[in-house]
Amino acid sequence: MPQSIRLAINGASGRMGRALLALVREDRRFELVHALVSAGSEHNGTPVFGVSTGLRYSHSWETAPAIDVVIDFSGPEGLAAALVHCTTHGIPLVVGTTGIDEALEVKLAAAGRQIALLRAANFSLGVAVLTRLLREAAAALPDWDLEIVEAHHGRKEDAPSGTALALGHAAADARGTTLAKDGVYVREGRPGARRSGSIGFAVVRGGDVVGEHTALLLGQGERVELSHRATDRSIFARGALEAGAWLATCKPGAYSIDDMLQDRSRRA
Repeated sequence: MPQSIRLAINGASGRMGRALLALVREDRRFELVHALVSAGSEHNGTPVFGVSTGLRYSHSWETAPAIDVVIDFSGPEGLAAALVHCTTHGIPLVVGTTGIDEALEVKLAAAGRQIALLRAANFSLGVAVLTRLLREAAAALPDWDLEIVEAHHGRKEDAPSGTALALGHAAADARGTTLAKDGVYVREGRPGARRSGSIGFAVVRGGDVVGEHTALLLGQGERVELSHRATDRSIFARGALEAGAWLATCKPGAYSIDDMLQDRSRRA
């Protein structure tokens, strides 16, 4: 690992971007070399840390210096531009952006053959453990109904959340099926009786909720509840920085938070 990891943050003026900036300023593992915002952002061209001689926000990858790893919490359009730059220059990419369409999903899948790419809908280590537990429970109780209930602040645009979908995919895979076959995203009117073993989603939006996810496994006369609640947004930024530091050492390939945790456990 280089003495100082040259880091670029894409989506630097957003909620997660600001949380990353607050941490990376004190993290000696990293040197922040590029902070990207959208072209129309009020931050574009202004000092990142309020020092006129220091690093300034930019909307362009063309002005980017040498980079060891990129962390992206921008949006689908911003991620697409970051992906082009990273694959062109062989830069590892940590992706936290959600709400991605099918075309960009295909490009991300292909990029994992060219660069080290780590994607997570949620960088909380607690959520990583929740996902492991849900896989085991879903496989052990294949005929039980599964409902994933998630709550976020009222400004969140995508629903269900990326984390909820990731939990659903993990459970479906553990049962040997897919969300395309067994997922239920919307119920209204008179949809009829629930199909046994289906995986449903319920969405709550409001207030300043950082993020809550509960997996309800519902059987006859009993149920199992697995929950995670985030109360501080900085947990996601800390996890993303850990992922960035780890990914900077990795060969090209598609990685997950679970891969990072397993690798760190082997090295401990």
